[in-house]
Amino acid sequence: MSLNLTVWLVILVAFVAANLPFINQRLFAVLPRRQAKGRKGFGLQLLEWLVLYFVAGGFFLLLERNAGQIYPQGLEFYATTLALFATFALPGFVCSHLMRHNDWVARCREPILPSLPWCNR
Repeated sequence: MSLNLTVWLVILVAFVAANLPFINQRLFAVLPRRQAKGRKGFGLQLLEWLVLYFVAGGFFLLLERNAGQIYPQGLEFYATTLALFATFALPGFVCSHLMRHNDWVARCREPILPSLPWCNR
């Protein structure tokens, strides 16, 4: 695998892993929850996000090992990657917590927007 492709794979995996807890109501997008009604709480989403940070980091170490020698990293590196992972999670967080879903659905059903594909339900 070329180095350029590996860099884009790292960015894509990090972006998907950072948003997964916020856009999916299952645990780690695989396990069904016991209480299926409602959305996941923020605490559970934050815990899942943190676990996915470490899982993605392990995957990235595996990619680095395949490319050659693993370079030792310091605290600054992990603080930077955590901040980048938090930045990648922003779209999922906004969609999950900051958008008013009921207002959006109500506005979508108004007759002024009949041509949008998600209004034809």
